Amino acid sequence: MAVAATTIASPGAKDNPKLKAVSDVDIDKSGKFKYILIKVHDPDKEREFKHIVRGYGDCGFHADIYDKIVPEIETNGLDCECLGGGRIMHDPSKKTIQVYGYSQAYGQADHKITAAILQRKYKDYDHVNWSNEGY
Repeated sequence: MAVAATTIASPGAKDNPKLKAVSDVDIDKSGKFKYILIKVHDPDKEREFKHIVRGYGDCGFHADIYDKIVPEIETNGLDCECLGGGRIMHDPSKKTIQVYGYSQAYGQADHKITAAILQRKYKDYDHVNWSNEGY
């Protein structure tokens, strides 16, 4: 089942220069790592938002990822909130990404939204799958 575009971002997000300046995806090039799903919104434009995905192997905790990204978001005059987390297994040699698990600190992200965002970036990948199983 596909994710509606309005679930990933508000209709006005594509025209908002502050939101456009924030990349939708920033994850490690390969490996298994923790990730978080973040809702970024413009406090000056009511109801304008977009979801972004961040995941890094050098962050031992989901909160480390959030702490790393918040200053960048706030410097651009935006607000954000972590909607949950999980893990990503990224294998560029096989062109696959698997999204699964949960964050003990933030709970489980909506992996369906995460996978839809990743699929937009990795259009040439054979599989971008998600599961609510595992840790």
